[in-house]
Amino acid sequence: MRRYIESVPAWQEELRRGKMFGVLVVEDEQGQLGFLAAYSGLLADRNDWEWFVPAVFDFLQPDGYFKQEESAISLINQQLLQLEQSEEWQQAHKRWEETKRLQSAEQMTFREKMAAAKESRDQIRLSRLSHPDQLTPTEEELVRESQKMKADLRRMRKRHAEVLSPLAEKVNRLEEKSNILRQERKQRSDALQRWLFSHFKVRNGLGEERHLLDIFSGTSTPIPPSGAGECCAPKLLQYAYLHQLRPLSIAEFWWGNSPVGTLRRHHGYYPACRGKCLPILTFMLQGVDVDDNPWEQANESVPEIIYEDEWIIVLCKPAGMLSVPGKISQQSVWSFVHNHCPNATGPLLVHRLDMATSGLLVAAKTKQAHQDLQAQFHHRTIEKTYVALLESPLPTDMPSEGIISLPLTADPLDRPRQQVDYVHGKPAVTRYATTDRQRVILQPKTGRTHQLRVHCAHPDGLNRPIKGDTLYGSPSDRLYLHAESITFNHPLTKKRVTFTSNGTPF
Repeated sequence: MRRYIESVPAWQEELRRGKMFGVLVVEDEQGQLGFLAAYSGLLADRNDWEWFVPAVFDFLQPDGYFKQEESAISLINQQLLQLEQSEEWQQAHKRWEETKRLQSAEQMTFREKMAAAKESRDQIRLSRLSHPDQLTPTEEELVRESQKMKADLRRMRKRHAEVLSPLAEKVNRLEEKSNILRQERKQRSDALQRWLFSHFKVRNGLGEERHLLDIFSGTSTPIPPSGAGECCAPKLLQYAYLHQLRPLSIAEFWWGNSPVGTLRRHHGYYPACRGKCLPILTFMLQGVDVDDNPWEQANESVPEIIYEDEWIIVLCKPAGMLSVPGKISQQSVWSFVHNHCPNATGPLLVHRLDMATSGLLVAAKTKQAHQDLQAQFHHRTIEKTYVALLESPLPTDMPSEGIISLPLTADPLDRPRQQVDYVHGKPAVTRYATTDRQRVILQPKTGRTHQLRVHCAHPDGLNRPIKGDTLYGSPSDRLYLHAESITFNHPLTKKRVTFTSNGTPF
């Protein structure tokens, strides 16, 4: 398949930008094995390339409804562009804005003049009190001056409004034309999207069919995300069901450069995205024997107690154990602490570690201790040190220590995956130091989700995923990330204390 992908010239530019491919191993009714291949979305503006399964719904017929409506929406875009780039539009807005600016400046100058005149009148009134015999304007004259200036300001505003009114009317007429076009575009786009999703009918292993609007109706996003149904997995399963092929094993891999922000590695394997594919695959896999995900098997071992007193308990969490109870298993650090300290009050855990990460966690036995430690986290006075083993050694020309600053935000269509976003991301800072070019010490200065994992894997960070990182790198026997030490002020004594795990598990 690799040679085939590389051999088609028309694909080269799109492959360079990056594309997700998928392979499904299937078995026919005679028990013979084979495989199907697919790509996400379109490839070089086509969804009918030989050797790959077709789209779930082909909406690209030249004379079809989708193309006709798409052309109509494109025409509206052209009309909007012509309107808003026309000389009439530019001149109308320029004259209106320039006139407003000049009028505002004139009124401000006059109000400053009025303020100076008022201050002068106030000084005259004060002067009368200390020098009653001094010749000054009468009170009536001062009042008349004030009234005249106020009347002059009202006349100025009226004159300005008379000049501005026709200019504003012209701008409003043009804006109304623009708004009508925008509203029509939105209505047609929304209607076309609903039409498209109503024609994306997918089948499951029981032979049932549902369209995407129906599938997403019970989710938090009742309108499917753009591109839903066009990913590899739905295409592959749909073809298998329609041709009486039994799905056995599926994999999706990335080919080409990583998209901006989101981490994808050339030839790296990735699970289907949650936002677009989870509701679809939940339906499509009904009637199919699906093995449990080995990477979601909870670790039933017991945390090690590092330190304990009347107020806090410090534990070492094994890799594969949840910090708090979840749907996978009720065995978690929280449940362990709850059973170990039945008289403890408050929420117990002060912070969390990813399920795949091992290392130190702090729990509070009292509400007051919990509040104190949370405040320390909030003010970033708690220091944590992690040790990680990278997939491969760092290049020799990379500094042996430094600071990584890459702002992070959640991928809205694939939580809990995080992405680097220099516009909307929250600040995330990590200090790193290498010990042998592959083993690194990491000290997070902020506490963003997956911060260390992304900062290691991203090209603008260390450009080396942590070994065993199934989200941002490659699977292994575990995620090689361990919270080795933690330093904070004891909530009762206020003394600075440091706790270190009893050795690193790798």
